[in-house]
Amino acid sequence: MSSETRRLLDAATALSQLLRTHSIPHAFHGTFLTAVMSDSPRCDEIVCIVEGGPTHPFRRVRQAVAGSEHFTTTHSPWSNRLHATYRRLIPAIEASAFLAPVHPRWYIDFQIEILPAGEHGPRRLDSSTTMNLKGIPFLTLSEFVRDKIKAWTIRGSERDANDIIYTLCRYWNRLDINRVPEHDMNHFVTCHRAAALSWAALKRKYGM
Repeated sequence: MSSETRRLLDAATALSQLLRTHSIPHAFHGTFLTAVMSDSPRCDEIVCIVEGGPTHPFRRVRQAVAGSEHFTTTHSPWSNRLHATYRRLIPAIEASAFLAPVHPRWYIDFQIEILPAGEHGPRRLDSSTTMNLKGIPFLTLSEFVRDKIKAWTIRGSERDANDIIYTLCRYWNRLDINRVPEHDMNHFVTCHRAAALSWAALKRKYGM
């Protein structure tokens, strides 16, 4: 595994441990999933979807990380976004791997966006909608593609498209077609022909 992916995985593991301690269902999402599965050193999107409860998911996360020496949270009310920032001290020998300037004390920050379950991804995060990968929960591949195709339909992001193509082409046989919006995917493959054969294979599997 690349050192950058490992650092991101360390950040996600640390946040997951805090959320588990507070019995908060959660699952990771975003390009981070395909980076872990493909061991890609590139990842510009790491998201943690969090279930609500007696209080809003944002408040649950802020309470879970309160007092942590590694995490801080930043809430932007005007955009209704919450980010959890993980600060890690790295050995000086690793610093040369970064192209951007490194903090004088060799700290580096990793920012994880927090999103409410239901608004993004499934409303319930349980064994039917999440999978364990590298010791932490991620959305299942079906839920990942479902959320990515919805996002692509709205914003047409090439990043979302690449994640969909990677997952569909490599793991089509593991997808539940009932969780994939058929109309949106049909439109997607007309724009991205690289995914057409895998989408056709998945539909044949389900007799469509």
